Amino acid sequence: MSRVEQTLIDDCVHCGFCLPTCPTYDLWLEEMDSPRGRIVLMKELAEGGEPSAPLVEHLDRCLGCMACVTACPSGVQYDKLVVDARAEVEERWKRPLRERLLRRAIFALFPHPRRLRALAPLLPAARLARKLPGRLGRAAALAPPKPARTRLPERTPARGERRGSVALLQGCVQRAFFGEVNAAAARVLAAEGFEVHAPEKPRCCGSLQLHSGADAAPLARATIEALERYDRIVVTAAGCGSGMKEYPHLLRDDPAWAERAERFAARVRDASELLAEVEPRTERGPVPGKVAYHDACHLAHAQGLREEPRELLRSIPGLELVEPDDWEICCGSAGIYNLTEPEPAAALGERKARNLLATGARTVAAANPGCALQIAGHAELLGRPLRVVHPLELVSQAVEGGENGAGLR
Repeated sequence: MSRVEQTLIDDCVHCGFCLPTCPTYDLWLEEMDSPRGRIVLMKELAEGGEPSAPLVEHLDRCLGCMACVTACPSGVQYDKLVVDARAEVEERWKRPLRERLLRRAIFALFPHPRRLRALAPLLPAARLARKLPGRLGRAAALAPPKPARTRLPERTPARGERRGSVALLQGCVQRAFFGEVNAAAARVLAAEGFEVHAPEKPRCCGSLQLHSGADAAPLARATIEALERYDRIVVTAAGCGSGMKEYPHLLRDDPAWAERAERFAARVRDASELLAEVEPRTERGPVPGKVAYHDACHLAHAQGLREEPRELLRSIPGLELVEPDDWEICCGSAGIYNLTEPEPAAALGERKARNLLATGARTVAAANPGCALQIAGHAELLGRPLRVVHPLELVSQAVEGGENGAGLR
């Protein structure tokens, strides 16, 4: 029996509202590279057929950005369809050796924060290679700066009256390269009355695997087991939050874990989502400056969170929030997409960087590490560097007094 559910296929009435929001349809104007076109191809699987070369090609080209989910008037659950179809492809389709080796290397590295940290001494050299032509130069431009070692205390006590305890998912890429984001989130949450726990485990929540068709179930179970005892599980990476909220679908056929996954997913909150649920206690100091907000796809489309991070940023005195054109179009990072499909990812990355630069801001707020690397890398390739920060880093600066109005750090 196919994982792809015929009832979800049948929800699509092929109206075309998804077409203007689909990044790959926008790039190529090819029906099979639109959500409704891919759904037609997925029907092969739902009806018991074997994966075909066109199905694999056009599924691989999909970013999984879920802009179509936001745009669809019929409520088509494309998020579930694409995850299930990709998982079935990975089980039943033999990829060429080069693709298999690339994917194997990606999953042997990125979900392992210790392995990522071991690469830190090589990052300055990698970034020098960004001037090389072609694919190698584009890939090098996406390398993060050498990270400062940030180690979170296992427990950060709440300030004032305690509102509850939360577990802060440290993540894999976020922990290795953006530890300061987790630290900023811990400071803000503690200041707002939450006792923050930052356990070492899990090392990875499995979202990269889930969204690309690889087997995410073992990491999902390990994440549930490590964090389900907490009142809330707080996430600072949009892709991780989206993936963890999808655990009930992932584990729906596992009798031992299905109910646990439901209970767990109900406790998962993006940091901005949790802070929007409570009345703020702390006074924000001024942080003068212009900031462009970038909607991470797995926050805006997959989780439906657009206003919450904006409200947080608007709460900061002196901060001018500006919006780029085409907010709904993906930046091209999309999990492992910019590694497996570098050409369309580069086209989308340059487009996003140009739109953000056109706002006149030189600081961008983005709630996902992949987006941060993609935007900063392509702005640098354009010769107009942008500083990309997490919204919680700006809120943390404001909560700490805004450096007496000294502006954006």
